[in-house]
This record gives sequence, C-alpha cells and structure tokens, in this order.
Amino acid sequence: MIHIALAGNPNSGKTTLFNALTGTYQKVGNWPGVTVEKKEGHLKNNSSVIIQDLPGIYSLSPYSLEEVVARNYLVNDKPDAIINIVDGTNIERNLYLTSQLMELHIPLVVAINMADLVRKNNDNIDIDALSKALGVEVVEISALKNENIDSLIAKAIKAAEDKKATAPLNIFTDDVASALDEIKGLIKDTVDGQYLDYYAVKFFEKDEKISKELKLKTDSEVKIQEIVANVENKHDDDSESIITSMRYKTIGEIVGQSVTKGRKKHELSFSDKIDKIVTNRILALPIFVLIMIVVYTIAMGSTDFSIGTMGTDWANDVLFGEIVPNFFDGILTSLGVSGALYSLIMDGIIGGVGAVLGFVPQILVLFLLLSIMEDCGYMARVAFIMDRIFRRFGLSGKSFIPLLVATGCGVPGIMASRTIEQDRDRKMTIMTTGFIPCGAKMPIIGLFAGAVFGNNPLVAASAFFIGIAAVVVSGIILKKTKRFAGEPAPFVMELPPYHLPSITNVWHSTWERGWSFIRRAGTVILISSIILWFLQGFGFVDGSFQMVEDNNTSLLAALGNAIAWIFYPLGWVGEMAWKATVATITGLIAKEEVVNTLGVLYHYAGEISENGEEIWTLVGNDFTALSAYSFMIFNLLCAPCFAAMGAIKREMNNGKWTAFAIAYMCVFAYVIAMIVYQIGGLFTGEVSFGVFSVIAIVLLGTIIYLLFRKGYNEPKEVLKK
Repeated sequence: MIHIALAGNPNSGKTTLFNALTGTYQKVGNWPGVTVEKKEGHLKNNSSVIIQDLPGIYSLSPYSLEEVVARNYLVNDKPDAIINIVDGTNIERNLYLTSQLMELHIPLVVAINMADLVRKNNDNIDIDALSKALGVEVVEISALKNENIDSLIAKAIKAAEDKKATAPLNIFTDDVASALDEIKGLIKDTVDGQYLDYYAVKFFEKDEKISKELKLKTDSEVKIQEIVANVENKHDDDSESIITSMRYKTIGEIVGQSVTKGRKKHELSFSDKIDKIVTNRILALPIFVLIMIVVYTIAMGSTDFSIGTMGTDWANDVLFGEIVPNFFDGILTSLGVSGALYSLIMDGIIGGVGAVLGFVPQILVLFLLLSIMEDCGYMARVAFIMDRIFRRFGLSGKSFIPLLVATGCGVPGIMASRTIEQDRDRKMTIMTTGFIPCGAKMPIIGLFAGAVFGNNPLVAASAFFIGIAAVVVSGIILKKTKRFAGEPAPFVMELPPYHLPSITNVWHSTWERGWSFIRRAGTVILISSIILWFLQGFGFVDGSFQMVEDNNTSLLAALGNAIAWIFYPLGWVGEMAWKATVATITGLIAKEEVVNTLGVLYHYAGEISENGEEIWTLVGNDFTALSAYSFMIFNLLCAPCFAAMGAIKREMNNGKWTAFAIAYMCVFAYVIAMIVYQIGGLFTGEVSFGVFSVIAIVLLGTIIYLLFRKGYNEPKEVLKK
C-alpha cells in the first residue's frame, strides 16, 4: 500500500482535491483521542493508494490541536509521500508550510491550486522556475475544475515509489546554520536521523512539546539553551522570530523569481471589493443576520418558503405518523404480536426514533445551506466578524456559528463546533451551545407563558436572554479555570477568494453531517427510547408488576416521586413536584416531551397542542410564577435531549469530557434555578428565610466572585544558567 498525505493551509482547496482523488471511497472519523476530524480514502480506480487528508494547518508549530495532529502523523506514521496544496492566489503565505515540510525529508510534490483564479487575476506562475527553486516537482492544478489532477497524483505515486528524500531549502544564515549543526550533534542519538533537520529547528525554536516528548539529558538541554541564547543576543530577537524571518526572506526571493502579478500592488481584487461591504464594521453584522434569516426561513421557518419544514411536516405526519406505523402494524398484527412486544416496537422504537428522525429534512436542508456558505468562502468572513466580540467572553469567533445554528436545533449546533481549531475553545463551545433555546424548547416556554404569565411576550424573550447570558457567564468563568486557561489563540484565518461552491464538496459535507445524525438515531436514541418506554409503560399495581395504562402507577412515576426531593429547593413542591420531575426526565428524549408528559400526567385525554393550551388551567393551579419560572429555567439550561447528548459524545470523542459537559450543564441549571426561586421568593414573600436562602445567596456570591476573580495563569519555568 502507498500512503500519500495531503497537507496545506486551511481554505487552500485541500478538501476539494481530496474529494476529487477519492470520490466515494472515504472514511470519516476522529483522530484517536482527539476531536479533530480524520479523513482518509482509497484513490479512485487504485485501491493500493491511500490518501490521508490532514487537518488544514498554517505551520508545523504546535499552536493548535490540528497542527499537533498533522505533525504527529507526518513524523510518527511516515507517509510515503506528501502532496502539499498551495493556494496559487496567496502563494507566499502558503510556501511557509512548504519550507517546513521539506525539512522532514519525505518525498514531496507541490500542487499549486486554484489555477483558474490565478489566470482570472492575470497572474503568472513560472512552474519550472518555482520547481527549480524549491528542488521538488511542482504541478499547477485546479481541484475545483479537475485540471491536472491525474498528472499530480501520478507524480506523487512516482515520488513515493522512488523514495527520494526531499532536501530542505537553504534558508539560514551562517551563524544560525552553525547553531543548528551544533544542536544536531547533541540530539542525533535521541531522534530518528531522517528528522534530524526538523528536530534541530524545533529545539532552536524552543518547542515545548518536542522538548517534553524527547526528554534530553540535562546537560544537553542546558547546552542547547546556551547555543540559542547566543544567537538571540546576536540578532536581538527571539529564536522563533529569527527562523520565521529567514523563512519569509527566502520565500520572498523565490516568489520574486517565479511569480508575476497581473494586478497592481494596491489594486483590489473582486473578493476584496465584496469584502469592503460584507466585512464592513457597520454593515457586516446586519448583512449576516439577514442572510441567516433567509437560511432559517428556508430550513426551519413556518412559512410556505420553508423547504425543510415541509419535509419535516411530511416526515412527522405522513412517514412516521402513518406510513411506517401502519406498515409495521400490519406486519405485527398478521404475526399475532400483541401486548408488551407490540408496544415496544410501535411506541418505544418507532415512536421514539421516529420522533427524532422526523427532524432529518430540516437538518439536511440547514446543513446544505451552511455547506454552500462555507464552500463559497463566506463563513470564513463570519468568523472574522464575530471574533472581536466573542473573544471578550473567552470564546472564538467561530463559536458564533454553532450558537446560531443551535437556535434551530442543538444537534447541528454542537456538530458545527468542529470548525473551531483550538481544542479548549471547541470544548467550551460544545458545553455552552446547549444553553441556547432551540426549537424543541419553545413548547415549554409557550406552556408556562400561557398558563402562568398570561401570554406575556417578555417571558419568551427572557428565555433567549437567559440562554445568551448563560453562554457569556460560562465563557468568562470557564476561561479562568486551569482546564480552559491560556493565552487567547491569535485569530489567523486565510480568507479564500469568493467562488461558486463545488457540488461535490457541498454534497459530501451535507451527507457526512446528516449521516452522523441518522446513525446516532439508530444507536443511543434507540436504546434511550426503549429504556424510557419501559419505565413509562410498566409499574406495580396491587402488588404485581405489569403493564400500566395510568402513568401515575408507572416506574417512571415511582422514580419521579423518589427523586422529587432533589428539586425542592427549586420550588417544585406539593402535588406538582413529582409531575415536574417526571416531565423533566422524559424531556431527555426530546424537549417537546415535557409538554406531552405534563398533558398525560394531568389526565388530559385528547391530543395536546404544541404549547399545551388544553392544560393551562391545571398547570396554573399547581405552579406559582416563581416555581414555573424556575422549572422553565432548569429545563432550558440543563442536559439537552439524547440526540444532543449523542452529538456531544461524538464531538468530544471522550467519555469523561462528555460526562463533565453534561454534569456542568445540569449543575449550572440547578444553581441558576435555585437562585431565582430562593432569592426571588424572599422579595415576593413566597419563600421564608432559611437554609436554602443562605445557600442561594452564597451561590450567587460565588458566581460573582468567579466572574471577577483573576484567572489561572500557567506558571512559567525559570531557566537557570
């Protein structure tokens, strides 16, 4: 087997090239132990060649998890060849990574991508001169237009078969080269000889991850520090900046000899002219809001223009409301299946999983539209626009997209977090995305706004503000803890030229995300639905265990009564205590189930409307304004539905982190709901001052302290000379 790695900057067209090379012969997952997406596939018409698509990176320095993953693969797995994809419209910036890849001595072929845009800009790249200057094969391609792809892969396979190591560029001045030679002498017995040049540069740059990985002898470490310090003193600069400057100086000379720009230096390109409007400090946000309104109208709106909603209505009312149930009912009836097994299949499996799969049309349409926006280059601009706002709260600008998507459904919102490079920022976004009120939580808001608050529109508006406030507060608090602390990652993103989206790219992106959602419906959601069907359908009646029609005698009701005391500090007391508890538990299937469950528990025989209008009077009699608001807050902020939990597990790719994320949301929801009820009750007279009042005041003080305290700073090692 021949293994060829694709390496390149983000937005250089790497994904388009990967799709062109592999077609449908792809496997998508996560790199072991991390949340970074892993794509690999067999070359079309040649199963002996495996293409490994590495994460988009700007360098082999460990600034992001993607860069660590990419360089670990290149150093540890040793691919037979590397195809380095370079954006031909921004060649100087992209060749920085090329210069680093050459130091690995792995056979390398450089693909100058976006040849069609290069020609459109009247630029000229002398491929022969560039190839001679770099000392490697260079091929001009257009992955989007499928130009010269066959020639590129043929040269990459030949390079892999010839096993001719790539020689590094002659970048460094004599004093730096001499220092690197000294470092090589100190580490040669510790590292693989093939990577001696690479490791020497990394030690010179004081790469902490490399130092921890190799663990040199103390005297060797001290000697290297002295060598680096001498060069730094001579150049009056830090070692990493010295290397960076020398790389760009050499790259500038190479580009000057091989690239001719057709546009004057300060002349704006077509993309630049568009960006003057869509990234304008004043117009950028309104334009984005308008675009997303259109997207949500098409995907999840309630109008006749909503393709996604029409699909979901058909899936819920016809496919899973009539066709599938009637089909299985006919089969089960003909087989004579009845009783518990019939209920399990019809109510537990088809009813539970069908309720989730009914959202697939909306989700697919949403993913399709977002994929189009990503592929044409607009989403990169959105992250840039939002970064200056979100960084104040400890989040990346890219966190805005998941939070926005989550207003429709938490599952695609959580899945959208994978576009965030920084691991800690990605995890924090996943943990806070569930706070945003999604469409499934709207019935809860509608029920209590109508039953208790006289349809006051401020109640619904406050729900969104609470969700946003929870994100902001959590972002500030978490960023000050050791797990999430660290210098904010500099927001570096290549803004790709605007172009028509690739049908292949959009299709692959939409299908991968959609299939991931559907696959979870057949696993975690299926199991969860069966468990909850059992708890809701069985119980003890007159001392015997049997199926029950009255939910008040079910195991779920017994469980609700057993744990209802936990929610006493939240104001869930009296007759409504166990009902509120059970409704919260069933809300884990889908948040819409909260209203349906309360309808059943309040013995309403008919069909419950979305906002539960039929039981408003009964709910209003049991809940006070404060207890209703407490219940609403807890269910809006606590652990999301099982589908969203499955998405969290998929994106975290770690059981402990998944448990931590869910536990954090539950604890945060409990604390906020308790503060609202206990302190609010002191003002209204509903609560007498007591132990829980003291606890609530202490918790409020703790949150204020965590918000304004000094954050964790990672201790810096003091080097002893």
